[in-house]
Amino acid sequence: MIWAAGIDVGGTQLKAVAVDASGRVLARAVQPTEDGVATPADWIARARATLAEFATSVGSAATTVGVCAPGLAAADGRSIAHLPGKLGGLVGLDWTVALDRTDPVPVLNDGHAALLGEAWTGAARGLRHLVMLTLGTGIGGAVMSDGRLLRGAIGRAGHLGHLCLDPEGEPSITGMPGAIEVLAGDYTVPSRSRGRFADTAALVAAFQAGDTLATEVWAVRSVRASISSIRKSSCWAAALRGRATRCLRRSRGNSTGSSGGRADIACRSCPPNWASGPVASARPDWPCGRKQVEAMRIKGRS
Repeated sequence: MIWAAGIDVGGTQLKAVAVDASGRVLARAVQPTEDGVATPADWIARARATLAEFATSVGSAATTVGVCAPGLAAADGRSIAHLPGKLGGLVGLDWTVALDRTDPVPVLNDGHAALLGEAWTGAARGLRHLVMLTLGTGIGGAVMSDGRLLRGAIGRAGHLGHLCLDPEGEPSITGMPGAIEVLAGDYTVPSRSRGRFADTAALVAAFQAGDTLATEVWAVRSVRASISSIRKSSCWAAALRGRATRCLRRSRGNSTGSSGGRADIACRSCPPNWASGPVASARPDWPCGRKQVEAMRIKGRS
């Protein structure tokens, strides 16, 4: 059987998935990354063990394997070339060698990989112009224009999390002052909430309970920062994806829950209010006719 495995080395979790040629999911696995405690050797061992488990479950070894992670991918696509401030030891790690593969293991930035996945079999299937904003430990992103992923000269294109929204704000790990990642990333929740909340889930729970500080930090600052980054684009659609997206959906009163991996879409060819109301589930009456995607209508408190 022909199948592929994808491994996502994130700041909080190491996630893996096995899919067949049509994109059907065959198996999933999630393990803690333990950044700051675990070593690259630990991540390699966990990835290899997961691939072995997948092979046992599917009945054959993976035909191909790909890896994604935060940071800038190397020009040869075999490793992460630049990643300051997190996942020490990941930079320069050749995953083809690490996983003992005879065929190349392509390595992508995680936001770029997320966009390609959504464009292949997800909520953005069939779209040629798309902005992806990934909300997790940090904030990443990617841009597709005319059906092509924009990589840029050094692989930095689409990294929306490091756009500056506040020139006087705290710098991100890249040194960008007031970056979106600092204003809305999960890892900055403790500092943004003056130590009251450990992560986005706790922050949103307090927001739902009517906590004043949580409302200021989450509804006013975090959501507005995320939406501001999307409004800077001129694409047909904008997608939000990640753990914080699930929190955002719940905090806006959406009762449909979240499918976990699916992105939320705000179509840019529909009327303006489609991108400025509370979160909504799929609509059959999109003016543009894109019925296969899910509408996200977000209204900040600004």
